[in-house]
Amino acid sequence: MRILVVEDDPKIAAAVKKGLELKGFAVDAVHDGNTGLSYAVDSDYDLVVLDRMLPGIDGIELCKRVREQGVHTPILMLTARGTIGDKVEGLNSGADDYLVKPFSFDELNARVKALLRRPVAHTGTVIKLDDLSMDTTSYEVNRGGNPIKLSHKEYSLLEYFMHHQGQVITKDMIINHVWDEEALVLPNTVEVYIGYLRNKIDRPFPDAKPLLQTLRGFGYKLAA
Repeated sequence: MRILVVEDDPKIAAAVKKGLELKGFAVDAVHDGNTGLSYAVDSDYDLVVLDRMLPGIDGIELCKRVREQGVHTPILMLTARGTIGDKVEGLNSGADDYLVKPFSFDELNARVKALLRRPVAHTGTVIKLDDLSMDTTSYEVNRGGNPIKLSHKEYSLLEYFMHHQGQVITKDMIINHVWDEEALVLPNTVEVYIGYLRNKIDRPFPDAKPLLQTLRGFGYKLAA
């Protein structure tokens, strides 16, 4: 899953980026409101972590403009301003959640995970498809009760598919959501990782129906 961090303090931005990357996310970070607006509107992100006080346009105005342009990406607003009025203003501008600085990274990660959940595919923190399950808190993946060990990138790829069950996913969509913009990723790289994932969630289970499907000329689909 791909996250945009808009934070003017380079140290905080770097810490949040590094922490989220260690949790398996692809993360892009920018440091002013105008650039943040451009990225949030023009790129495919699964979530935006947005500082309220920014040079250029502030987080409140950025959030309003993003929503006015029909972008529904979840937004988690970060701020040192923690009064009830401040929170109400932030949420009314279009933010989905509001976290006051200073904050613990564990709480930030928990809120990010909560915003990324899709109720139709979740039971608590677990995403399920047929006999395949993914716990987004413990990062455990199982099929038919058998644990599956994945690399960080394999986990991120599977998590993206699990959030979009039954949908046709193109290579470009995978590149945009599983890798950050600094990564030089070719379509062949996607094919390689699809192969890695298939070797772990499908091929070891010959008696079960394959879940990861290739649709020639279109892309891929994870479906029961």
